[in-house]
Amino acid sequence: MTTIDRRNFLKASGSAVAGSMLLPAFIQSCQGTPLSAGIQAYLDHFGVHVQLLQKVVDKALSKGGDYADLFFEHKTLNSLALEDGSVNRAFSNVDFGVGIRVLKGDQTGFAYSETITSEALMKAANTAANIANGSQNVTAQEIKEALPADYYAINRSWEEVNVPEKIPFIQAINDKVFALDSRVSKVNASLTDETAYVLFYSSEGVISYDYRPMVSLGTFCVMEKDGQIENGYSSRSFRKGFEFLNDAVVDELAQEVVDRTSLLFEATKPKAGEMPVVMGAGGSGILLHEAIGHTFEADFNRKGTSIFADKMGKKVAESFVNIIDDGTLPENRGSINRDDEGNATEKTYLVKDGVLNSYIHDRISARHYGVNPTGNGRRESFRHVPLPRMRATYMETGPHTKADIISQVKQGIYVDNFSNGQVKIGAGDFTFFVKSGYLIENGKLTQPIKDINIIGNGPQALADITMCADDYLIDNGTWTCGKSGQSVPVTCGLPTVLVKKLTVGGMS
Repeated sequence: MTTIDRRNFLKASGSAVAGSMLLPAFIQSCQGTPLSAGIQAYLDHFGVHVQLLQKVVDKALSKGGDYADLFFEHKTLNSLALEDGSVNRAFSNVDFGVGIRVLKGDQTGFAYSETITSEALMKAANTAANIANGSQNVTAQEIKEALPADYYAINRSWEEVNVPEKIPFIQAINDKVFALDSRVSKVNASLTDETAYVLFYSSEGVISYDYRPMVSLGTFCVMEKDGQIENGYSSRSFRKGFEFLNDAVVDELAQEVVDRTSLLFEATKPKAGEMPVVMGAGGSGILLHEAIGHTFEADFNRKGTSIFADKMGKKVAESFVNIIDDGTLPENRGSINRDDEGNATEKTYLVKDGVLNSYIHDRISARHYGVNPTGNGRRESFRHVPLPRMRATYMETGPHTKADIISQVKQGIYVDNFSNGQVKIGAGDFTFFVKSGYLIENGKLTQPIKDINIIGNGPQALADITMCADDYLIDNGTWTCGKSGQSVPVTCGLPTVLVKKLTVGGMS
């Protein structure tokens, strides 16, 4: 066996992803099991073979565990940043290792290693095995290949791109923002690209892999006018290769950050109180994700901490409300070809025609509820256990129009640009900080508003959605979801909706 660790990695199979490695359609493993070229390439990439994986799983189950899996990961990350008119900061990181998980009932034993050798794998497996207390005879399982989907095919991988090729696009954002408005006094910009190779193997004989590219481009702008200083931010993130960088995305980000920042010079704070709130299409989906989506995660419901724990199959919203968590959107930041438990990802209707239809499941919760996993078992890295996590969470279009919705509001606010917030997961109580929006007066958008809080309860806000427009939009910003100390990339989306009442924190 080849000895490999994260500081001494020989890339064995990266080109196989792009189809350039010359391999036969099937290769015989050490056990004589026919393996596809993709599986074999990833085994070679991590310097392991099926016989060793089975040996490690046997050790992991040796004390009576019910199930075990191995999660190998090799991730490279590169970041460039611009400040004061030039690209002057760079950062790179390589992460490499394996996480070994053992399940005994609802309990989890876990260990990880940054070194992939027979000795290191067996030691980690023995540590994870301690969740159980007994003995077990393990029978080797027939290999079951679970080949990944292809939701983010790329033209040119980030591993093929050098720093000088990236710098002009970051510099162009800086130059474009300054050219768009004379009030601009400062611009920051950053570009981060990431490439991850993942190999999964379980005690059920399931073997799978995934190739996960990611790129994020963002810009921050400061503007000054008559002593008043305002700032704004804009970003895009996709599972794309170098083809993501082009003049169009530079122009789009630059124009958006200038528009968002310049609007704030005209904005004021509305009067505080309870009022109708129109959530704009796109970025308002953060409310759907944080205040509602987390309460659908099955671990909170299994433990009885979510308000939806006893609501399966019951009406939770108007009949035109359909909420989806989706891992299949092409090139989307939240999409995954296979989840971190080796399961197929899917488009999951959480709410269908206003009725709670499904929770967000990982392996443990799916077994508890007697349903199939939904492809939501996700982890931050090989150092973490998988949890039920969202991917791209959004609401489908409704029967109304944006104009119809706004026309129904006599006195309220329209919001579409959020910066942060806090949510009490389970109950769904939330406070979100709104960067900008508009007053609605007598059915029309009037005065711009800024820097306010909206306060409410997610499940109640869901029930209080009285209108939903036909303008569904995904916000392709750099959304990242935190839970139990882990962060994973996600996206969110929403059509324009009317929530009949939320508390707005403005001027008293």
